[in-house]
Amino acid sequence: MSKDAVNTAAVASRRDAARTPADAGDAGYSKDLKARHVNMIAIGGAIGTGLFLGAGGRLHSAGPALALAYLVCGVFAFFVVRALGELVLYRPSSGSFVSYAREFLGEKGAYVAGWMYFLNWSTTGIADITAIALYTHYWSFFTSVPQWVLALVALAVVLAVNLISVKIFGEMEFWFAIIKVATLVSFMFVGIFLLATQHDVDGTKPGLSVITDHGGILPHGVMPVVIVMQGVIFAYAALELVGVAAGETDRPEKVVPRAVNSIMWRVGLFYVGSVVLLALLLPGSVYSADQSPFVTVLSKIGVQGAGDVMNLVVLTAAMSSLNSGLYSTGRILRSMAVAGSAPRFTARMNRSQVPYGGILLTCGVCVLGVGLNYFVPSQAFEIVLNVAALGVISTWVIIMVCHLVFVRRAREGRLARPSFRLPGSPATEVVTIAFLLAVLGLMWNDPEVGRKTLMLVPVIAVMLVGGWFALRRRIAKAADRELTGFTK
Repeated sequence: MSKDAVNTAAVASRRDAARTPADAGDAGYSKDLKARHVNMIAIGGAIGTGLFLGAGGRLHSAGPALALAYLVCGVFAFFVVRALGELVLYRPSSGSFVSYAREFLGEKGAYVAGWMYFLNWSTTGIADITAIALYTHYWSFFTSVPQWVLALVALAVVLAVNLISVKIFGEMEFWFAIIKVATLVSFMFVGIFLLATQHDVDGTKPGLSVITDHGGILPHGVMPVVIVMQGVIFAYAALELVGVAAGETDRPEKVVPRAVNSIMWRVGLFYVGSVVLLALLLPGSVYSADQSPFVTVLSKIGVQGAGDVMNLVVLTAAMSSLNSGLYSTGRILRSMAVAGSAPRFTARMNRSQVPYGGILLTCGVCVLGVGLNYFVPSQAFEIVLNVAALGVISTWVIIMVCHLVFVRRAREGRLARPSFRLPGSPATEVVTIAFLLAVLGLMWNDPEVGRKTLMLVPVIAVMLVGGWFALRRRIAKAADRELTGFTK
């Protein structure tokens, strides 16, 4: 029997798939994530420190055109999640795009997808615990506590939450997202009120004149906008969590389309809307990378305690990101371990049906981040943020390539596409892949950070190739075992 026939038989019936999953790594999970959890995971993935903190430095360097950068990147991010959503409805899997890469690109594709995603989230986890330590130092009570100690405590707390159960993870993400949304909505009401009443903000009247009197939409030209694209893409990282979470929800066919479709208007409202408001209230030169742009505005109008409140929100966003990273890499690594491309212990699950092995491996890498916070506390955040950007872009490219193969097989009559589809296929996938690769290439124009990041690509490639040759026999044996299991 061919592998295609095996795959078709494995996904022919949703009930049969639940009992004997098409991906052996999907066995054993609970279905405790509810619709509200998945919806809020989608929101939480779309709103993070990239907006609450990163938008300040980007407004300073790129000006009001940052809103356009968020819009363009947001559209392509939506295409990626919509493509993933279609794959999820075809076959829900906690292995998500790694499982789909295995089916449509083979074991090499799954291997690259999984380890690049692990690179993304493990380095993002380092950035998160670094950010948490930095944000905590904002309060004088914690100033005397070493940065590495705060980073270690944050990691321990989020690890404990992840190991208890997926339901606790879902509840934590639900409330993290509620805090972030409530903060943004509150700020937008304040910003609209300031615009409507023409209330002075730092001695100037808010409105279009703030933009036109300070260099227009592109005060520093096009190149700064191009350079910040990498950071904007990273700001949208975690949207693909919807695909991972779908493997642990009871009714993905109803939950996933609703969550995916809502991402577009959330991007427009929260990212683009917030940046437009910020640009109308104060000139871009007033904002800085060292302070949340929302704190900058509120402090200019004399709101007491704005820094404390926003610092707490940014701290929440960083905790949410770390929480999501441990959750997703635990599931991805388990799918890889069952296929032989990750350490065997990452396939282990505890009594609460949580893949603790993969979560602990990610934590192990994050502990290295604690070391970075000890030796180079001032550079730790910047070092890992740029490595993570490579992981994000490669993950999104792989998702779109998987979808291209999926659509091609559907046209050949080898499988059926669900009614929830990526519009404009295959042109949409091709344009999205071209855009993501262009962003990667344009990083070369940033000699300080982007160029050094691109120089890591050959190093990562050599490590991936070396790892594949070391593991290929074990991967082949695991594939033979799984194929034998399906044909019995």
